[in-house]
Amino acid sequence: MKKLRIAIIGAGITGASIARVLSRYENLEVHLIDKNPDVGWGVSKANTAIIHGGYDDDPDKYPVRARLCVRGNRLWHQWVKELEIPHVWNGALVVALKEEDFDELEKLLERGRRNGVPEMRIVEGEELFRLEPGLTKEALGALWVPIVGQIGPISAVIAIAENAVANGVKTHLETEVTGIRVERGEVKGVETNEGFIKADIVINAAGLYADEIARMVGVDYFEIHPRKGEYWIFDEGIPGPRRVLFPTPTPISKGIVVTTEISGHLMIGPNAQDLPAEEKDNLATTREGLEEVWEGAKKLWPNLPPRDKVIRTFTGLRPEPTGGDFIIKAEEVWGFINVAGIRSPGLTSAPAIAYEVVEIIRRDLGIELVEKKKWNPYRRDITHFFALPREKANEFIKRNPAYGRIVCRCNKVSEGDVLEAIERMKFLAIKTPSVDSVKFRTKATTGTCQGSFCRPRIIQILAREYGVEPWQVTLKGKGSEIGIGDVKVLLRREA
Repeated sequence: MKKLRIAIIGAGITGASIARVLSRYENLEVHLIDKNPDVGWGVSKANTAIIHGGYDDDPDKYPVRARLCVRGNRLWHQWVKELEIPHVWNGALVVALKEEDFDELEKLLERGRRNGVPEMRIVEGEELFRLEPGLTKEALGALWVPIVGQIGPISAVIAIAENAVANGVKTHLETEVTGIRVERGEVKGVETNEGFIKADIVINAAGLYADEIARMVGVDYFEIHPRKGEYWIFDEGIPGPRRVLFPTPTPISKGIVVTTEISGHLMIGPNAQDLPAEEKDNLATTREGLEEVWEGAKKLWPNLPPRDKVIRTFTGLRPEPTGGDFIIKAEEVWGFINVAGIRSPGLTSAPAIAYEVVEIIRRDLGIELVEKKKWNPYRRDITHFFALPREKANEFIKRNPAYGRIVCRCNKVSEGDVLEAIERMKFLAIKTPSVDSVKFRTKATTGTCQGSFCRPRIIQILAREYGVEPWQVTLKGKGSEIGIGDVKVLLRREA
C-alpha cells in the first residue's frame, strides 16, 4: 500500500491532536514538525487551561468556533481517560456584579442552548454561594455551566504527542520551516533548517506564525496578531475557588479569570492586550497589565492573598486572526490545509479540529483513508508512585531505588521521576537536554522555591543521561545553556 506523507507544521495542542488522529490510518505517514526543542512550547504553554463549555461563541458570527468548541469538550472527556491527562470537571460560574449583567447572561444562556451546551442555568442567592462560598458578596447571580473543566495544557500536549509517536508518527523538533515547495499547483514538501521533508499534504498548524507559513504558498487573505494575557500564580496551600470564575465577558475577552489550576495553585488572569503582528515573541509582563489583572480578580475573589505569596507571573500570547473565526480549510494549492487562527477556545476545540481535518482530507482532497487494524488509543504506562499505597510504595522503591531519592522537595519529585521524564523526552526524539522539558513532565522547579533547590540536581541528571557536560545542559533549548560559571555556582550552593 502506497502511503501519503503528511507534514504537520506546529507541535502544539492542535498539531499534536491532528497527528494523533491521523496516526489511526494505515495509508498515511505522518511527520510532526516544530522549531522548538520540545512539543507544546508555543501558544499551548501559557493559558488558563480551561475546557470551555461552548456558550461564549456566537454561531452566527463565529460558526466554526461555536461548533468545534462543544464537540471538543465532549471529546476531551474521552481523551483525558485514554491518555491519563490531569484534569478536573468542576464547572464554571459567569458572575453578574450588576443588574445589567443579567442581560448578557441571558444572551449567553440562549447562545449556549443554540450551540448544544447541556444543563446551563442562571443561579442566584443561596445556591450561588453554595456552589462557590468564597465568591464576592457583591455577586448578584451567575450563569452556571457544569460541563466546564480544566486540564494541564503542557501535560496534554506531551501525552497526545507520545500516543501519536507510539502509533507511528515521526517528530522533527528544532526544525524550522523556511519554505514550502510547490510544483504545478501541488505541494511537494517543506524546506527546513534540517533539510527537505517530502510531503504530499502540508497542514499548517503553526499558531502565531500560521499567516507567515500560509504566505509561503501564496495564501495571504488573513493575518495573525498576538493578543497578550498576563497571569499571577500563588504559592501552594492558598485557598482558591472550587469553580472556574469568569466575569461577564467583554467583546474582546472572556475576562479576568479566578481559578485553582490543576496543580492546586490559585491563578488569576488573563487581561487582553492586542499587539502588532510583528510582536509575536513579546512575552514581557508589565506593571500596568499585572495591576489590571489583580484589580479585576479582586472583584470576583476579594480575599486575594498578600503579594509575598506570589511565586510567579507570566504572559501568554493568543493568535488572533483576521475575522476572529478559526480558519480550517483546504486551499487552492492542492495538499495545503490551513488550521490557522486557533485562538480561544482552541485548547477545548483541538480534538474536534483534528477530526475536522480528517474530513477535509476525505471530502476536499478526495483521499480514501484506511484505518489500522491495531491502533492504540492509550498512553504508554506511567508510574504514579505517590498514588501507591505505602506497602506497595516501599516494595516499588526496593526494586527502583531512584524513586526513593527526592530531587524536588516542593512537589515531591524523585530522581526516578526525572529519569522517567528523560526517557519520555528521548521517545519524542528531543535532542537538546533542557530543565524545562523535565519541568513540564514532572512539575519540578514549579513549587515555592521555583527551582533553587532542585535545578542543580536536574542539571546533573540530564548531563549524565544525555552524555554531555553540565554546562551544556540548557534551561529551555539552544541559546539558554547553563554555562560553566552558572554550574559552579549551582554546585557550590548544593554542597
